[in-house]
Amino acid sequence: MVAMAVSVSFRTYLLEQLGQIRPITTRPMFGGLTFFAEGRAFALADDGVIYFKVDDSNRPDFVAAGKGPFLPFGDPDKPMQYYELPEEVLEDPEALAQWMAKAIAVAMKAKPRSKAKPAKEK
Repeated sequence: MVAMAVSVSFRTYLLEQLGQIRPITTRPMFGGLTFFAEGRAFALADDGVIYFKVDDSNRPDFVAAGKGPFLPFGDPDKPMQYYELPEEVLEDPEALAQWMAKAIAVAMKAKPRSKAKPAKEK
């Protein structure tokens, strides 16, 4: 597995940019960072890049901007449903609000992951 990493300065920058749009929370994941709105994961950051959750409703926006999927294992046949956010969007609060709203809507449509069942006693 490829280790993910997010520098303190990049984390701070992302929290400032995204947090000015709406309340968010974060959680570390495999050295990277996952962003949540209303308890649903809508973005993740790794190695100086932020990725937003996509489906057929917003993927064309990312493709039109020349951005592709997050490939944590380097396998193009197994992309995650997160695409790289264009840098200019991250720096424009109005555009960021629109792209963020779409990613959050995708996250809200996704089925929540079920919690692991406790192991049965033998």
